[in-house]
Amino acid sequence: MSAISSPNRPVAASTNAIISRAADYLEIAKPRISVMVLMTVSVGYVMALQEAASYLPLLHACLGVSLSAIGASAVNQWIERKTDGRMRRTMNRPLPAQRLSPAEVLTLGLVCAALGSGWLLYTVNTLTAAMTFLTFFLYAFVYTPLKRYTSLCTAVGAIPGALPPVLGWLAAGGALDWTAFSLFGILFLWQFPHFLAIAWMYRDDYCAAGLRMLPAGRSMPHVTGLLAVGYALGLIPISLLPAYFGAAGMVYSSVAIVLGMAYLLASIGFAWEETRGSARRLLLVSLVYLPVLLLTLTWDHLRLLEWLRAV
Repeated sequence: MSAISSPNRPVAASTNAIISRAADYLEIAKPRISVMVLMTVSVGYVMALQEAASYLPLLHACLGVSLSAIGASAVNQWIERKTDGRMRRTMNRPLPAQRLSPAEVLTLGLVCAALGSGWLLYTVNTLTAAMTFLTFFLYAFVYTPLKRYTSLCTAVGAIPGALPPVLGWLAAGGALDWTAFSLFGILFLWQFPHFLAIAWMYRDDYCAAGLRMLPAGRSMPHVTGLLAVGYALGLIPISLLPAYFGAAGMVYSSVAIVLGMAYLLASIGFAWEETRGSARRLLLVSLVYLPVLLLTLTWDHLRLLEWLRAV
């Protein structure tokens, strides 16, 4: 029996190796982040529309931007392969665990970034391609190295993090106006309480890896929480700007106020009692806040357009 079954063993081992390698590449791509990026790109595209238009450029934009996002994630992990190996939550990633080689991950990142920008240049427009490449460059080659030198890296990293809705806006042919700026502002400010909660929970890991993320293991009681409160407070008026500029109505404004107050209260709770539980609650609220806000904004914008066409 063993003589009969043994030829199947190399085939099974080879299949398992392929599946394992595919899983490692998927981890390098960070699909959850890519999904969030594509959602914000789509919101920006729809918000730029003033009348019925083709959604084919949106599909091209999503493909190009997703390739660029994968490239940014791969280069980020290539640069941080040593620091990832010093942190408990990242030491089992494909690079520090040596399941993938640095050369192949770097090649993947640069090729995906080049393909993404090239596809946007060919199928969408020059400005979208240029801004997408800028987003990739800022994230991979400015924000990522800065994490080893200054806590201001969070502010720098929030810029490429806030650009995807602007990329969608540009893909739809929209001009860079105050509504586009308001979309950028919402994403920019939303990131701070979100990332401050993560940085506080993993502060010892960041400190051990030599990354200067607030609070980076230092004794700074309530400072991280108070920063989160400040950004959550500033987010409330910024989130109302799309309605102020006529891109949404009262439904969106009401939802934005309710969500903003919930985000602010979660930030106050974190500042009042900096514990792992309060940080997790803030993180959870942040993950609910953004998709609900953006979906409501998109729906209310489309509803407003229909009403304007009817009158």
